[in-house]
Amino acid sequence: MQAEKVGIPSVTVALTGFVEQARAVGKGEGISNLRVAEYPGRIQMHSPQELREGVATLIPQIVNGLTEEEEERVTSTPEPAPRDIVFGGTFEEVNEFFYEHQWSDGLPIVPPTIDKVEELLRYTDRSPDEIIGVLRPEMREATVWNIAVNGVMAGCRPEYMPVLVAIVEVMADPQFGLEHAGSTPGWEALIILNGPIRRQLGFNWETGVLRPGNRANVSIGRFFRLYMRNVPRFLPGITDKATFGQNFRGVLPENEEAVAEIGWQPLSVDRGFRAGENVVTISSCRHMSNPLKTVGAVAEEHLDRITDLMLRTQEHYWVAYGPVAPTLIISPVVAKKLSMEDYSKDDIRKYIYDHAKVPAHLFDKELQVNWRGMTACAFVEQGILPALYCESDDPNRLLPILQGSKPEDLLIVVSGDPNRNRSMICHQNSTQGFPTSKRITLPGNWEELMAEPGR
Repeated sequence: MQAEKVGIPSVTVALTGFVEQARAVGKGEGISNLRVAEYPGRIQMHSPQELREGVATLIPQIVNGLTEEEEERVTSTPEPAPRDIVFGGTFEEVNEFFYEHQWSDGLPIVPPTIDKVEELLRYTDRSPDEIIGVLRPEMREATVWNIAVNGVMAGCRPEYMPVLVAIVEVMADPQFGLEHAGSTPGWEALIILNGPIRRQLGFNWETGVLRPGNRANVSIGRFFRLYMRNVPRFLPGITDKATFGQNFRGVLPENEEAVAEIGWQPLSVDRGFRAGENVVTISSCRHMSNPLKTVGAVAEEHLDRITDLMLRTQEHYWVAYGPVAPTLIISPVVAKKLSMEDYSKDDIRKYIYDHAKVPAHLFDKELQVNWRGMTACAFVEQGILPALYCESDDPNRLLPILQGSKPEDLLIVVSGDPNRNRSMICHQNSTQGFPTSKRITLPGNWEELMAEPGR
């Protein structure tokens, strides 16, 4: 499953601090001795003179990389087979060994003994050797076996296995863009769950839904980050270049009972699945907004507050990167208020889509965070933005911040304390971790397994 090695010298350019990442990515693509020309510093922080000087340092590095002989780096060691025993010892010794090999997230792991791994495998009809996909950056195979191994390590109960498999299927889907997960914004996954499996596995979707404490919510959230370390090998400072990073967050199940009561459909139906199907949806989340209190006698007062939160949460220039798919999380009491005035989820999406606008002078100011001297009109001339962004030169004309997306790209989830009037927005990272949904497949003997004592 490894890419073929390139037979000629290959050189790439990397910023200071990104050399090891470039080599690691090259190795994953089959280029074990990738030559790297290092640009000194951060281009966006440099003056024109500093930029010229920095580019000048690249020329001799590129020439040397293409012309000089270099011994191939041999850094890999033989990897153990799936059932090999890699270590034996006490609980503390196992954890030290795993930590030293960067197989741990820094918290104690449950030692993945053969017996414990096979217990998780009972909860899927799929072969342990089945390959779900090949994951970048290290081009490693995601298998049912290594899903079970990491599930044990994360503290997951065996019956969580069908959810874990669906999560890795999302990782392996090209739409999700897993290869970008080590980018500098340091986004973390928002895992949303729908279907009767929420209740069967004992998830929390009410008060404190994203807080640690519930085993199903938190251990499955931990699994995502642990699997990212151990299979595609997103390691901080090497392949994970998050400037700050976030901790993993617990699973966010939707309150489908509240959704049904007010006559809406759950997110899974919005995503094209049938009502009652078990579905996992994962989206990147650059940051989660503060919980916003919305008040008012009419629905529009609540929606105006939520729209204002969107304007404060979503960087305006992001529209130039392409579609974004924020997630709006509203508590049941807010959802009920909106539905009582005949607002559907689609109506809410359209309201926010139509009203999330800023003056052009603020939009242009935001654009220049990444593109010096550029304006909305300049982007229209280059075909990056549609014509509506330059219908006049009035600096106070209003420009939409979600125009690059479709209204249906805004995910709406009802969850949280059913008695509090709060809403939150997850700022999504465009093509990086674009919302992707997968059906959760249960084994044929699921009901029998769940009826066993102790479940």
